[in-house]
Amino acid sequence: MLYILCMSKATFVVFLILFAAPLHASELTTAITHLESDWASVYYQSDETRQKQTYPVLLEKAAELTKRYPNAAEPKIWQATLMATNAAFQSALSALSSLEAAKALLEQAIEQNPNALDGAAYVTLGTLYYMVPGWPVSFGDNQLAEQMLKASLKINPDGIDANYFYADYLLQQDRNAEAEEYLRKAVQAPLRKQQIFADSQLQNEAKMALASTQQRKANAGKNKFQALFTSATYKAD
Repeated sequence: MLYILCMSKATFVVFLILFAAPLHASELTTAITHLESDWASVYYQSDETRQKQTYPVLLEKAAELTKRYPNAAEPKIWQATLMATNAAFQSALSALSSLEAAKALLEQAIEQNPNALDGAAYVTLGTLYYMVPGWPVSFGDNQLAEQMLKASLKINPDGIDANYFYADYLLQQDRNAEAEEYLRKAVQAPLRKQQIFADSQLQNEAKMALASTQQRKANAGKNKFQALFTSATYKAD
């Protein structure tokens, strides 16, 4: 089948794991790690053709893990993440339906284990709340977004994901000075051994966002000085 030909070696390993004998808890952790690794390798390549082909394959694997481990929060978090990522390639109505389903999965994951994957369900749900449209189109809600993202920071105050996405939310709200603090923490966050590639990519994004924020602040100060100078010159004339 075409999608098997498109899979990386790591993805094929995950395929074998998921459809072999029932997994033990340690094997679930391994499967989740591979799933994250395969997603990151596709997501950060920005190859839309490959993304469009691979996301549904990974989503199927995550859904299978969720079925095998109904009481585990981790597969639900990754199933929701893949649903949200894949929504970019769906029609508007299908995308909204996928995002609603992702939201429900994340809420279930939080109910089962809010600390799973260092509070990742809160990060993902909070990000969805500030990125999707609000009522009556969808469930977007900035207050709930901040609530979820702050909850993730309580669980993992030094985590790169929690700090980066809270900073991104603050930037969306034009709270740039606050965002700088969390971008710095994201830049300084230790990279996780199991997620070095994804963390290093996100850390690079945090560095670029921090540089951009600092540049805007510098430009704002320059413009304010120029305005004062112009005003003083005008008065002198």
